[in-house]
Amino acid sequence: MIRKMTAAMALAALPLAAMAEEVARVGVDWVGNDVIVEAIHDPKVSGVTCHLAYFSRSVLDRLSQGNWFEDPSNSAIQCTRTGPIDLSQIDTGDDGEKVFSEGRSLIFKSLRVRRIYDAENRVLIYLAHSAELSEGSAKMSLATVPLMEGDKAP
Repeated sequence: MIRKMTAAMALAALPLAAMAEEVARVGVDWVGNDVIVEAIHDPKVSGVTCHLAYFSRSVLDRLSQGNWFEDPSNSAIQCTRTGPIDLSQIDTGDDGEKVFSEGRSLIFKSLRVRRIYDAENRVLIYLAHSAELSEGSAKMSLATVPLMEGDKAP
């Protein structure tokens, strides 16, 4: 039973590679740490592309700092309109809907992007945040995409 639970948690923490494509890898220091920039196309909202930036630790940094299996929770997100927007397939609940998830540690931490629909202000909100099994993180980033007349409502 414990093996099945551990395997299920490990699978849930794996990145959804098909949803993100690496756009840039910027070296930030001499030990090989990088900032990764990925393009994420919202799978349920055509016409929106988000760019997510996050820190990736090098092997040398992992050796010197310890903590082999975890990357920092920090991230930044910016989303923009890249075409006509159709909202007919989205979840309009208060907590939004998961758009993307990528593991940031071996099992227990992930970087997630959620889409929230603000109907009153006609805006899509994209929230990038870290999620951990045992404790939450206050590190987050937010982007908005205003809707225009003619966009298909939910």
